[in-house]
Amino acid sequence: MSRRVAVAAALVVLTLLVGSRWTTNRSAVLANQRGTVAASPSAVHTTEPAPSPSVSAPPPDVVVAPKPKPKPKPAGSGPFGSMKLTGRKQVALTFDDGPHPMWTPKVLDRLKAAHVKATFCVVGSQVRKYPDLVKRIVREGHTLCNHSWNHELDLGKRPVNEIKANLEATNRAIRKAVPNAKIRYFRQPGGEWTANVVKVAGSLGMLPLGWDVDPRDWEISDAKLIGSRVISHSRAGSIILMHDGGGDRNGTLVACPGVIKNLRSRYGITQLR
Repeated sequence: MSRRVAVAAALVVLTLLVGSRWTTNRSAVLANQRGTVAASPSAVHTTEPAPSPSVSAPPPDVVVAPKPKPKPKPAGSGPFGSMKLTGRKQVALTFDDGPHPMWTPKVLDRLKAAHVKATFCVVGSQVRKYPDLVKRIVREGHTLCNHSWNHELDLGKRPVNEIKANLEATNRAIRKAVPNAKIRYFRQPGGEWTANVVKVAGSLGMLPLGWDVDPRDWEISDAKLIGSRVISHSRAGSIILMHDGGGDRNGTLVACPGVIKNLRSRYGITQLR
């Protein structure tokens, strides 16, 4: 009997020991699981991430000034503000390097027959030789433009006092031929504009006259090519450069009637005043 009691007591003790260890292990497992769940990203409460400094908005009390827009260049403006377009639909014809005793009268005849007015950019030394041609240019209603004394390509790079003396000498020659002649424009030979030559011309009451179309009739004599270059490169408002002096201008002369007819039908021809 005592043996049975002892065995029973031992079984009770063993059961209690096993149950206690199981309970302890289970609690540890549960605690470990709870720790894992707490660390899981899905169980962590998140907030919206702060904006990146590169895209963050400025504080409310900070005023950010808008970037200034670049100033647009005047329409039809060339180097240093030289006039390249008429500013209207009609195109304008200009003739350089005269007056010439052979070519200028013939160009004037073509213009008169077509009832077209043009601008003649005259060279002072030529004006001094042929003042009567300047008189005819003005008498027939065309516009005069100062084109330097002797077509000096480097005029704009010379000292200001030399530039001024050159332009004034040319104006004097023009006004000796035609007293009180209106000389509104100056054209720098070769288009070699500088700030100084524009400034001096302005001080003498002349606007810098550029061009939009150059058929290079000063180096070729093919009338068909001269005409096609003018016609194909012209657009509304073009100022067209041609020549009535400085060499053989027969090609220009022959091209004139076709050029005038085409430009008149497409845009109309205006006079620079």
